[in-house]
Amino acid sequence: FKSENSSHYGDIKFQSGEVTVKDGILESGKFVADINSLENVDLKEDAEQKAKLEGHLKSGDFFEVEKYPTATYEITKVIPSDKGDYNTILEGNLTIKDITKPVKFNANVSVKDGQVTIATEPTDIKREDFGVKFQIPIANGVIKNDVNIQVLIKAKA
Repeated sequence: FKSENSSHYGDIKFQSGEVTVKDGILESGKFVADINSLENVDLKEDAEQKAKLEGHLKSGDFFEVEKYPTATYEITKVIPSDKGDYNTILEGNLTIKDITKPVKFNANVSVKDGQVTIATEPTDIKREDFGVKFQIPIANGVIKNDVNIQVLIKAKA
C-alpha cells in the first residue's frame, strides 16, 4: 500500500492463496491478505511514529482489523495483452471490510518451471469505496481517497 499525499507506504502479507493453471496458462486465483500484518516501511527510523501509524491504520478509523482481519482479491478473468509494459490484464473482485468491488490490474504473469509469478502495476483504489472513510484535516489538506496498491505473488503451479 502507498498513500500518495503523505508518502507513507508499507507491506501487507498474504495469509493464503491459490491459483488455477491450465495448459501452462493462469486461469484464476484467490488471495487472502492478513491486514494485521500491515507494516509501515517509510518510518523505520522512528519506531514510535511507526507504531502509532500502524495502530491507527488497524483501528476502527481505517481498516478495523478486529472486525475485518483479512481482505481478498479473487481473479475472475485473465486476458492476454500485448499493449504497454504488461502481458496480462487481471479482472477480479477486491473485498475490504466485507465490501466487494471490481478491480482491474495490468500485470506481468509468468507460468514457468512449476511456478506462477504475478506482479501487478501499482494501481489506485478509492478507500472510501471500501468503507475506509476516516477524514481529518492535516497540514497539507485532508487525507486523500486514493490508495495505491501493488500485488506481488509467487506460487506453485
